[in-house]
Amino acid sequence: MRAPIPEPKPGDLIEIFRPFYRHWAIYVGDGYVVHLAPPSEIAGAGVASVMSALADKAIVKKELLYDVAGRDKYQVNNKHDDKYPPLPPSKIVQRAEERVGQEVLYKLTSENCEHFVNELRYGVSRSDQVRDAITAVGIAGMGLAVAGLIGVMFSRNKRQKQ
Repeated sequence: MRAPIPEPKPGDLIEIFRPFYRHWAIYVGDGYVVHLAPPSEIAGAGVASVMSALADKAIVKKELLYDVAGRDKYQVNNKHDDKYPPLPPSKIVQRAEERVGQEVLYKLTSENCEHFVNELRYGVSRSDQVRDAITAVGIAGMGLAVAGLIGVMFSRNKRQKQ
């Protein structure tokens, strides 16, 4: 039997493990989170929520963590506390609550749910998922370029020997 997940503290970042990506929310107390929800980010939506990447608007919602996570696992992940001093929990919660109900611009690469919660907690808008994806694409691109270059060199070398 697994140990129960400890109750998050107000101001904590909540990482929800969706298929193919992570959804982020900020815990505001009494079982509730505030999160940036594109139209397809439906609690427990699983693969269907990947479509949220195509949205250009999102709504700031306050919902029960249990409902937002659905069947997906989640954890408290205040991963940048060593880089940025978090704002006081009361300030984080106040800032989050003030945004509830607002429709905001949503861009996967610069204004997504991870940017949103990091801005609330630290005053710094950042998304490691975006950075990691860009790095992976860059590495893959470099790998293809190197493979292509080796192929061209091998082909030339083969022709010169004939």
